[in-house]
Amino acid sequence: MIRSELHSGWTVRAAGGPVPEDIAAETVAATVPGTVHTDLLDAELIPDPYLGENETRLAWFHRAAWLYSTRFEAGPPAGDERVDLVFEGLDTVATITLDGDEVGRTANMHRSYRFDVRDRLRGGEAELSVRFDSALEYAEQLQKVIGERPRPYPHPFNAVRKMACSFGWDWGPDLQTAGIWKPVRLERWRTARLASVRPLAILDPDGTGRLTVHVDVEHAGLGADRPVVAEVRVGSHVARIPLRAGETSGTTGIAVPDAPVWWPVGYGDQPLVEVQVTLWDEAEQLDAWAGRVGFRTITVDETPDEIGSPFTFVVNGQPIFVLGLNWIPEDHLLTRLNRETYRAAIERAVEAGANLLRIWGGGIYESDDFYDVCDERGILVWQDFPLACAAYAEEEPLRSEILAEARENVARLTPHPSLALWNGGNENIWGHEDWDWKPALNGLSWGARYYYEDFPALLAELDPTRPYHPGSPSSPGHDPEVIHPNDDRYGTRHEWEAWNRQDYTYHANFLPRFCSEFGWQAPPTWSTLRESLAPEDFDQESPAFLLHQKAAGGNDKLNRGIARHLPVPVEFQAWHWAAQLNQVRATSYAIEHLRGHAPRTMGSILWQLNDCWPVTSWAVVDGAGRRKPAWYALRRSYAPRLLSFRDGGLVAVNDTAAAWRGTVRLRRAGFDGAVLASSEVELDVPARSVRISALAAELTTPADGTREVLVADADGLRATRLFAEDFDLAYDPDALSADISPAEGGYSITVTATSFVRDVAVLADKIDPSAVVDDMLVDLLAGESHTFHVRTVWTDSGGFLEPGVVCSANTLAAEDLAAEGLADAAED
Repeated sequence: MIRSELHSGWTVRAAGGPVPEDIAAETVAATVPGTVHTDLLDAELIPDPYLGENETRLAWFHRAAWLYSTRFEAGPPAGDERVDLVFEGLDTVATITLDGDEVGRTANMHRSYRFDVRDRLRGGEAELSVRFDSALEYAEQLQKVIGERPRPYPHPFNAVRKMACSFGWDWGPDLQTAGIWKPVRLERWRTARLASVRPLAILDPDGTGRLTVHVDVEHAGLGADRPVVAEVRVGSHVARIPLRAGETSGTTGIAVPDAPVWWPVGYGDQPLVEVQVTLWDEAEQLDAWAGRVGFRTITVDETPDEIGSPFTFVVNGQPIFVLGLNWIPEDHLLTRLNRETYRAAIERAVEAGANLLRIWGGGIYESDDFYDVCDERGILVWQDFPLACAAYAEEEPLRSEILAEARENVARLTPHPSLALWNGGNENIWGHEDWDWKPALNGLSWGARYYYEDFPALLAELDPTRPYHPGSPSSPGHDPEVIHPNDDRYGTRHEWEAWNRQDYTYHANFLPRFCSEFGWQAPPTWSTLRESLAPEDFDQESPAFLLHQKAAGGNDKLNRGIARHLPVPVEFQAWHWAAQLNQVRATSYAIEHLRGHAPRTMGSILWQLNDCWPVTSWAVVDGAGRRKPAWYALRRSYAPRLLSFRDGGLVAVNDTAAAWRGTVRLRRAGFDGAVLASSEVELDVPARSVRISALAAELTTPADGTREVLVADADGLRATRLFAEDFDLAYDPDALSADISPAEGGYSITVTATSFVRDVAVLADKIDPSAVVDDMLVDLLAGESHTFHVRTVWTDSGGFLEPGVVCSANTLAAEDLAAEGLADAAED
């Protein structure tokens, strides 16, 4: 097998559609893999679509066509040689020609394509072209044939197999990319090749690892097929799969006694074992494959109980409380992502305490780089099939495309021990029941066959070692018209009523078995706003700011949420902090509620970890990769041990392998530091358990709820409970002093409180966009100090002490007082 990458010499030019004249006249160098947007950016022909109102200015892309071309040297094939042109990914509606002859057409971003071009290569230089037509226009035409189906956004993303959020989402831009987005190569081979290798690794209870390797072979078909042998090596273990002439598949099993055990992060190590498969024709090596596996067994416990049915991940016999994050594409322009980008993003999830990432169904089947890093870091992966928030036709040509992409990607991802669950799609079953689809469908198919028949059958064939869930949310095993798919007693639940219409305290009304989506919005960090908006756009109502707020009524929901708990500032910088702080509170409240009800609840997957561009969203890490304050709240709420208050009691969560024994010091203190009541509670929380301790009334009953706080301290952890909302609390707005001194890698900032100060933070990115702070959201009693460490190369230390950089909830009290003073002055 000789593989030759075809990544050089490409150009791209407009081939049709409403392309501006100055761009239509240009032929520019193209990067492959790549996309037209990035090529035109590199050629300085378009503005950055992430900045200002540029997204709107580039809407003409939606109906444009593009032509990629290159030339390459291709010797004529030998008499017994097959030559294949292989595209790992084309985005999306493409026509491929070689020396002017059409080779094939594609309409699916989520799969690869292979074309036999043996008879088309004549020797010498060959010209390869790929024309991309508008995916939007393709979808519009196809839905006229198969019938229009419900969806939440104007573009018919559900009528073409392209990343759904390419067409815009309630956090993402509408850019509709096109291009050769994955590698392309020429493959020359003889006799046979490895078409697919599927290693399935599990772990027996006695510690024996069992590896079953499935091999699919394609024969060259240029004469009499010959027998071949696939040799499988796992460490010192070797097995052979003999395939007779014309036989296309075979299987072997290998037992590995005392196999190294792969565990999720927080439960053990992540040893990975090399697997090599070599295809032989007698003594000649025809093809080879190499990958890594991890020995573990993953199931989901859905055994009916007195409540309904749980949804509990079990790894190697150990129930796991999932501390998860939803994952969207890390960059809307996917071809800018690489292994290091993925590693940095996943590391931010690990540092926040997560043990699972859910790849949401409006994105893509993620890259091998993503899964490799998750394998190494012990992050479980929940992979949605890419079907999201819409009805999907079960007729051709979509049906064949969906099944082909599913088959290919299931096979591709089988080696990865991190892959924990396949999920049929996002909110499609729920949508069918609740979103007025049925009258609109009027009997048309909507995707049920995929979720209940096709995907389970395909997984039973290709990967029976992993659990499958028909949809998130859903109540598996029950008719959705009888047991609602979002019923908190069964399966998985999404909690969006809190954000959309209620308040984050609404979470207390439900005890889901597993909550796979919930969240609260906030703007990105200040420096990310500064990089993406002009100074005059720092206004909630500016067109540019609103273009970077994609949720329907998003700012109104932000302000309504703030107003329930905090002063709502008028000045933009203070409003920005209030919105971020309310996301902090919402994140902590929801997660503490879920974790505090284990084992009834056994999963929390926050929406969302990341953003794909600079936007106001539910992410805890913004589109520039900067941690929002909510990331620090998440890290505290996802810590292995957690203290919180609930209903007059103290909740202690111990998600470690050792019992948690110690003493909790409890105080009801005045903001001035006076201790008004105190006691101690002895902790004895078994491993992987939750304990609730009742508290005496003298601790939970304030004399003046506006000036008192209940505090619990144990083993370096602190929980605080206030007795009124922030806007009613008698915060001292000047209770904090700060000093700064040089430290290794940056600076140390020590803050000291003269009165109770809540949620102290250092927003260091306002001074240095690359600065990272070790901690945020610290509550201090009168007389206490805390030191923050800022990692930065900034040489002017004074800026880090400026107002708006060192801030707290008390800061908003000062803003509220200033606003009241202005109002009084206006009345006078």
